[in-house]
Amino acid sequence: MMHRKNARVLVMIAAYNEEENIEFVVDDLIQHYPQYDYVVINDGSTDHTEDILKKRHYNFVSLPANLGIGGAIQTGYLYAYRQGYDIAVQLDGDGQHDPKYIKNVIQPILDDRADYVVGSRFVTGEGFQSTGARRTGIRFLSGLINILCSQKVRDVTSGFRAVRRQSIKAFAAHYPTDYPEPEAIMDAAMRRERIMEVPVVMRERQHGTSSIHLRQSFYYMIKVTLDIIVCRISYGVRRAKRAPDEEYK
Repeated sequence: MMHRKNARVLVMIAAYNEEENIEFVVDDLIQHYPQYDYVVINDGSTDHTEDILKKRHYNFVSLPANLGIGGAIQTGYLYAYRQGYDIAVQLDGDGQHDPKYIKNVIQPILDDRADYVVGSRFVTGEGFQSTGARRTGIRFLSGLINILCSQKVRDVTSGFRAVRRQSIKAFAAHYPTDYPEPEAIMDAAMRRERIMEVPVVMRERQHGTSSIHLRQSFYYMIKVTLDIIVCRISYGVRRAKRAPDEEYK
């Protein structure tokens, strides 16, 4: 169990073309929650995001090309692992995640009650809830994960989450691509990590548009569903190849 007072927490902020939002997000974090270290992962932005990061002297890493959310978040985990952080927190660069809830998200880890914590908008039903169509898709993915690995998480697409050192190490080596949030939960569940949901209130994006448009929703559901199923099968195959006394060492 880590020492609560000495636990090093890193907030990872993935940003792609967030010139209208990134200043608000980082300033909010710095001014009101200076106890948390942070790094912005500029995912090959083609707008003025990088110029703002440089001008404001924010702590950031710029990727030479757009890798997508999975590649950006894996970069954050690699940074957290190499810098020796005990807890890593994912925070979107579009302003939807309110940093005042970071304490709630990391507390179960500090109390050694969880290894992986998801900030869920569906526990209390307050704040921005997304569209009805997306909520239907989220419920489907939640049910699928529950069937495949007996892990109930209602807000499986929430990008507001925190993990402890063991997941930092695992995700630094491999993190799902494209739309990674549900599959990352699946990965953690198959590693038998203790996963918990805590209530958060999310805000609606103030500027810009979501990376998932209506015409992409069908593709998203098919791809994520297949990824989750393949993830479950691959873990089962690897588990079958292990000797009983070597399992999950």
